[in-house]
Amino acid sequence: MEKIARSLAGFHLPRYQELPQLGLYLEQTATYINQCLAPLENVHLTSSMVSNYVKHDLISSPKKKLYSQQQIAELIFIAISKNVLSLANLREALKLQRASYDTETAYDYMISELENVLAYVFGFKDELAEVGHEHGEYKTMLRNVIMTVSYKVYLDKYFAQFPDGGEEKK
Repeated sequence: MEKIARSLAGFHLPRYQELPQLGLYLEQTATYINQCLAPLENVHLTSSMVSNYVKHDLISSPKKKLYSQQQIAELIFIAISKNVLSLANLREALKLQRASYDTETAYDYMISELENVLAYVFGFKDELAEVGHEHGEYKTMLRNVIMTVSYKVYLDKYFAQFPDGGEEKK
Protein backbone atom coordinates (compact mmCIF):
# COMPACT_ATOMS: atom_id res chain seq x y z
CA MET A 1 0.00 0.00 0.00
CA GLU A 2 2.86 2.39 0.74
CA LYS A 3 4.25 1.89 -2.77
CA ILE A 4 0.89 2.83 -4.25
CA ALA A 5 0.65 5.94 -2.07
CA ARG A 6 4.24 7.01 -2.79
CA SER A 7 3.52 7.02 -6.52
CA LEU A 8 1.32 10.09 -6.01
CA ALA A 9 3.08 11.77 -3.07
CA GLY A 10 3.35 15.46 -3.86
CA PHE A 11 1.30 15.18 -7.05
CA HIS A 12 0.90 18.64 -8.53
CA LEU A 13 -0.49 19.84 -11.84
CA PRO A 14 0.35 23.22 -13.32
CA ARG A 15 -2.14 25.98 -12.66
CA TYR A 16 -3.59 27.83 -15.63
CA GLN A 17 -0.96 30.59 -15.55
CA GLU A 18 1.78 27.91 -15.52
CA LEU A 19 0.50 26.27 -18.72
CA PRO A 20 2.48 27.11 -21.87
CA GLN A 21 1.45 30.58 -22.97
CA LEU A 22 2.87 30.15 -26.44
CA GLY A 23 0.94 27.73 -28.61
CA LEU A 24 2.05 24.12 -28.93
CA TYR A 25 1.82 21.93 -32.02
CA LEU A 26 -0.29 18.78 -31.86
CA GLU A 27 2.51 16.37 -30.90
CA GLN A 28 3.94 18.85 -28.38
CA THR A 29 0.49 19.28 -26.84
CA ALA A 30 -0.02 15.53 -26.38
CA THR A 31 3.53 15.12 -24.98
CA TYR A 32 3.12 18.03 -22.56
CA ILE A 33 -0.21 16.76 -21.24
CA ASN A 34 1.08 13.20 -20.90
CA GLN A 35 4.11 14.42 -18.92
CA CYS A 36 1.83 16.36 -16.57
CA LEU A 37 -0.48 13.38 -16.05
CA ALA A 38 2.20 10.64 -15.96
CA PRO A 39 1.81 9.95 -12.19
CA LEU A 40 -1.83 8.97 -12.83
CA GLU A 41 -0.52 6.25 -15.21
CA ASN A 42 -3.62 5.22 -17.19
CA VAL A 43 -4.54 8.83 -17.96
CA HIS A 44 -3.09 9.98 -21.27
CA LEU A 45 -3.81 11.40 -24.71
CA THR A 46 -2.52 10.60 -28.18
CA SER A 47 -2.27 13.05 -31.06
CA SER A 48 -5.10 11.26 -32.84
CA MET A 49 -7.30 11.55 -29.74
CA VAL A 50 -6.67 15.31 -29.63
CA SER A 51 -7.56 15.55 -33.33
CA ASN A 52 -10.76 13.59 -32.66
CA TYR A 53 -11.74 15.97 -29.84
CA VAL A 54 -11.37 18.86 -32.29
CA LYS A 55 -13.31 16.94 -34.96
CA HIS A 56 -16.12 16.23 -32.46
CA ASP A 57 -16.18 19.89 -31.34
CA LEU A 58 -15.13 19.23 -27.75
CA ILE A 59 -12.43 21.86 -28.20
CA SER A 60 -11.98 24.52 -30.84
CA SER A 61 -9.67 24.07 -33.82
CA PRO A 62 -6.07 25.14 -33.28
CA LYS A 63 -5.03 28.48 -34.73
CA LYS A 64 -2.21 28.08 -37.26
CA LYS A 65 -1.83 24.48 -36.00
CA LEU A 66 -1.04 25.75 -32.47
CA TYR A 67 -3.01 24.75 -29.37
CA SER A 68 -3.59 27.59 -26.90
CA GLN A 69 -3.43 27.69 -23.12
CA GLN A 70 -7.24 27.41 -23.01
CA GLN A 71 -7.25 24.34 -25.29
CA ILE A 72 -4.49 22.70 -23.24
CA ALA A 73 -6.50 23.27 -20.04
CA GLU A 74 -9.60 21.76 -21.65
CA LEU A 75 -7.58 18.81 -22.97
CA ILE A 76 -6.22 18.13 -19.49
CA PHE A 77 -9.80 18.01 -18.20
CA ILE A 78 -10.75 15.68 -21.06
CA ALA A 79 -7.74 13.41 -20.46
CA ILE A 80 -8.58 13.14 -16.76
CA SER A 81 -12.31 12.59 -17.33
CA LYS A 82 -12.42 10.46 -20.48
CA ASN A 83 -12.07 7.16 -18.61
CA VAL A 84 -15.22 7.81 -16.60
CA LEU A 85 -17.37 9.92 -18.93
CA SER A 86 -18.74 9.15 -22.37
CA LEU A 87 -18.01 11.51 -25.25
CA ALA A 88 -21.53 12.93 -24.97
CA ASN A 89 -21.14 13.51 -21.23
CA LEU A 90 -17.71 15.13 -21.76
CA ARG A 91 -19.37 17.50 -24.23
CA GLU A 92 -22.11 18.35 -21.70
CA ALA A 93 -19.59 18.85 -18.90
CA LEU A 94 -17.57 21.26 -21.05
CA LYS A 95 -20.77 23.05 -22.07
CA LEU A 96 -21.77 23.42 -18.41
CA GLN A 97 -18.29 24.66 -17.51
CA ARG A 98 -18.27 27.24 -20.30
CA ALA A 99 -21.69 28.52 -19.23
CA SER A 100 -20.63 28.72 -15.57
CA TYR A 101 -17.00 29.89 -15.44
CA ASP A 102 -14.14 31.10 -17.59
CA THR A 103 -11.61 28.39 -18.46
CA GLU A 104 -8.93 29.67 -16.07
CA THR A 105 -11.24 29.63 -13.03
CA ALA A 106 -12.75 26.23 -13.92
CA TYR A 107 -9.36 24.66 -14.69
CA ASP A 108 -7.68 25.92 -11.49
CA TYR A 109 -10.65 24.72 -9.44
CA MET A 110 -10.57 21.31 -11.13
CA ILE A 111 -6.84 20.89 -10.51
CA SER A 112 -7.12 21.95 -6.86
CA GLU A 113 -10.03 19.56 -6.35
CA LEU A 114 -8.17 16.71 -8.09
CA GLU A 115 -5.11 17.18 -5.87
CA ASN A 116 -7.41 17.39 -2.82
CA VAL A 117 -9.34 14.21 -3.65
CA LEU A 118 -6.25 12.20 -4.69
CA ALA A 119 -4.55 13.12 -1.39
CA TYR A 120 -7.62 11.84 0.45
CA VAL A 121 -8.06 8.66 -1.61
CA PHE A 122 -4.36 7.78 -1.33
CA GLY A 123 -4.36 8.36 2.44
CA PHE A 124 -2.27 11.54 2.67
CA LYS A 125 -5.06 13.25 4.60
CA ASP A 126 -8.01 12.06 6.65
CA GLU A 127 -10.73 14.22 5.18
CA LEU A 128 -11.49 16.21 2.08
CA ALA A 129 -10.84 19.93 2.16
CA GLU A 130 -13.55 22.31 1.00
CA VAL A 131 -12.27 23.72 -2.29
CA GLY A 132 -13.85 26.87 -3.69
CA HIS A 133 -16.57 29.07 -2.27
CA GLU A 134 -19.62 28.14 -4.32
CA HIS A 135 -21.79 25.03 -4.04
CA GLY A 136 -23.63 24.87 -7.35
CA GLU A 137 -24.50 22.23 -9.90
CA TYR A 138 -21.16 22.53 -11.73
CA LYS A 139 -19.10 22.08 -8.55
CA THR A 140 -21.11 19.03 -7.48
CA MET A 141 -20.82 17.42 -10.92
CA LEU A 142 -17.10 18.12 -11.12
CA ARG A 143 -16.36 16.79 -7.63
CA ASN A 144 -18.23 13.58 -8.49
CA VAL A 145 -16.22 13.18 -11.71
CA ILE A 146 -13.00 13.78 -9.80
CA MET A 147 -13.96 11.34 -7.04
CA THR A 148 -14.68 8.68 -9.66
CA VAL A 149 -11.41 9.37 -11.47
CA SER A 150 -9.44 9.29 -8.21
CA TYR A 151 -10.87 5.96 -7.11
CA LYS A 152 -10.24 4.53 -10.59
CA VAL A 153 -6.60 5.71 -10.45
CA TYR A 154 -6.28 4.07 -7.03
CA LEU A 155 -7.78 0.78 -8.24
CA ASP A 156 -5.63 0.75 -11.40
CA LYS A 157 -2.50 1.26 -9.30
CA TYR A 158 -3.64 -1.34 -6.77
CA PHE A 159 -4.24 -4.06 -9.34
CA ALA A 160 -1.11 -3.18 -11.32
CA GLN A 161 1.02 -4.34 -8.39
CA PHE A 162 0.06 -7.97 -8.97
CA PRO A 163 2.31 -10.02 -11.31
CA ASP A 164 -0.45 -10.45 -13.88
CA GLY A 165 -1.54 -6.80 -13.54
CA GLY A 166 -4.84 -7.91 -12.03
CA GLU A 167 -5.80 -9.81 -15.19
CA GLU A 168 -7.56 -13.06 -14.49
CA LYS A 169 -6.06 -16.13 -16.17
CA LYS A 170 -8.37 -17.91 -18.55
